Amino acid sequence: MTWDRDLFEEALSNGLQAWSLDHCAAKVPEMARFAELVVHTNQQLNLTRIVEPVEMALKNFLDSLSILQLPWPTEMRCMDVGTGAGFPGVPLAMVQGGWEVVLLDSLRKRLDFLAGAAAELSLDNVSILHSRAEDAGRHKEHRQGYDLVVSRAVAALPVLLELCTPLVKEGGLFAAYKGAGAALEVESAATAMDILRVRLERVFPLELPGEMGERNILLFRKPAPTPRSYPRKAGVPAKRPLE
Repeated sequence: MTWDRDLFEEALSNGLQAWSLDHCAAKVPEMARFAELVVHTNQQLNLTRIVEPVEMALKNFLDSLSILQLPWPTEMRCMDVGTGAGFPGVPLAMVQGGWEVVLLDSLRKRLDFLAGAAAELSLDNVSILHSRAEDAGRHKEHRQGYDLVVSRAVAALPVLLELCTPLVKEGGLFAAYKGAGAALEVESAATAMDILRVRLERVFPLELPGEMGERNILLFRKPAPTPRSYPRKAGVPAKRPLE
């Protein structure tokens, strides 16, 4: 298929400028190359339903970079849970060279693609982890091992909190990328926040350029260790959410 790289780069550059993310502009060509790899691979492997250049630039890439409107340390250990096609983890790794970004997914084929793409793009700060989040959250190498955990459109918030917050260091942050219904999801997650010992620190509302939709970044702080009984076994959080 023919894919318009120039249109992608223009839309992404304009979006970055609109959000005062000018420091990301130097990586636009690199992000365009990754977008091309996603679109090409998507013909054989279902990575994303978003392939139109402008929509991909704004809904996948700019949306992934939205948290960079907030201040962050230049060096952190970060995990992207349920990374799928590599969003938000890969764009964040491209821009934040001092971040060590681990891409977690349960589908090996997706991770094989991402490993190849990271190698082609010389993203030395990216690694992959083939695992269920519940299993990673109980592994000594990963449990409470990350300064920042991010996840985008993976599950309802009560489930997502159980999957992700065990991976966050004590004192660290979990950033959930959510859409327009974020306020209702927060209400539904009150019990999960209490049980898992995390608190909502900030809701960061956004409007994607070009009327591409409303977004909300929900930032959760973890002031205390996760209770030992969480996360529960793989599949249980989704079947029996902490509500």
